[in-house]
Amino acid sequence: MYTLQDRDQPLAALVSAIAAEVVKQIEPKLASLTPNVIQPALLTVKQAGDYLGRTEQSVQHLIFEKQIPVVRSGRRVHLRRTDLDRWIEGNTY
Repeated sequence: MYTLQDRDQPLAALVSAIAAEVVKQIEPKLASLTPNVIQPALLTVKQAGDYLGRTEQSVQHLIFEKQIPVVRSGRRVHLRRTDLDRWIEGNTY
């Protein structure tokens, strides 16, 4: 005998298949929108060079010329990402 429950099984399978396909399509896109890596506020001279597309020596020269402010902790020198962004904006023509 054919029951109401038998009639709904193909529909439930179709809905499940559609839901699985939607998840498969959307999940990678959502993962790229929410990065799991926390970006540090302070960068080393090497990281600042990578960020600016310059060498460490070039960044050290900018520091020596006081074109970019630094955060010092003992002998360690760090640069704020916001200061680097400000320097970029100030040197954009």
